Amino acid sequence: MEQTEKVLNTKTNFRVKKRKSLVTPKNVPYVFIAPAFLLIMIFTVYPVISSFILSFQEVRGVEKSFVGFANYSRLFQDPVFYKSLLNTFQILIVQVPIMLFLSLLIAVGLHSSMLKGKAFFRISYFMPAITALVAASIVFMILLDEHFGLVNYLLSFVGIEAIPWLTTPFWAKVSVILVMTWRWTGYNMVIFLAGLQNIPSDLYEAASMDGASKVKQFFMITIPQLKPVFIFTVVMSTIGTLQLFDEPFILTQGGPNNATMTITLYLYEAGFKFFDFGYASAIAYVLVIITAIISWVQMKLVGDES
Repeated sequence: MEQTEKVLNTKTNFRVKKRKSLVTPKNVPYVFIAPAFLLIMIFTVYPVISSFILSFQEVRGVEKSFVGFANYSRLFQDPVFYKSLLNTFQILIVQVPIMLFLSLLIAVGLHSSMLKGKAFFRISYFMPAITALVAASIVFMILLDEHFGLVNYLLSFVGIEAIPWLTTPFWAKVSVILVMTWRWTGYNMVIFLAGLQNIPSDLYEAASMDGASKVKQFFMITIPQLKPVFIFTVVMSTIGTLQLFDEPFILTQGGPNNATMTITLYLYEAGFKFFDFGYASAIAYVLVIITAIISWVQMKLVGDES
C-alpha cells in the first residue's frame, strides 16, 4: 500500500510540474497577446491576402478561375475607372485645402484668450464629426433640393435662381465638397487646437518684446511650430478623401453621369452591384498603391528632410 501511494504521489507531482511548465515567465507575454494576434490574423491579415489572390481570379457564382493580370489590364482600359479617379482628385485638390484652412482659422480663434465659452464652441464645431453620416446626408439632401430646399429658398431672397445642387455635374461635386467640409472641419480643428496648446507661450512673449505684430507672430511662430500637425492632417485628409464613399453614395449615387463617382464607390458597385469580386479586388489594390505613393510624396515634400 505504501509503495502504491508513493507511485501515485510521484505521478501527481509529475503532472503538476508538467502543467506548471506550460506557462513560464518567458512565454507569459505571448499567452496574453495570443488572442489579439489571432483576431488580427483572422480579420486583417487573412482578408488582405485573400483579396490580393482574388484580384488575379474571375469569380462566377461559387467558382473561381485564375486569370492572371486580366483584371488589372481591364482596369487600365476602363474609362469609368479613369473618370472616378479624376473625380476623386478634383474633390481632393479643392476640398482638403479649404477644409484645413478653415480648421486652422477656427482653431486659432478658439485658442484666443479673449474668447468666452470656449467649451461650447469647441463642442459645437466638433459635433458634425460624430453625427451619423446617413442622417446628416439625408438632411443635406432636403436642404439642397432644387425645388423645395431651404438653401434655394434663402438664395431667392437675394435674387439668385434655384441651383440644381444634386442634378448637374458641377453642382453635384460642390454639394459633396460642402458636406465633407461641414463634417470634417471640426475634427481637424481639434487637432490644430491641440497643436496650438503645445506651443510655448514664451515664444510669443519674446516676439512681442521684439515688436513683432500678431500677424507676423502667426506666420513666423505659429505656422512653423504647427508643421508636424500640418503633415498629419494633410496626409490623413488625403487618405480619407481617396477613400471617399459615404457622401457621394448617399447624396448622388455617383451621378449625374458619373460626375461624383469616386474610386471606392466604383469599387463598391463592381463588387456588390455587379458581383465582380475579382475586378473589385484589383481596384482596391490599385487604390492602395495610389494612396501609398501620394502619402510618401507628401511626407517627402512637407516632412522633415531627415
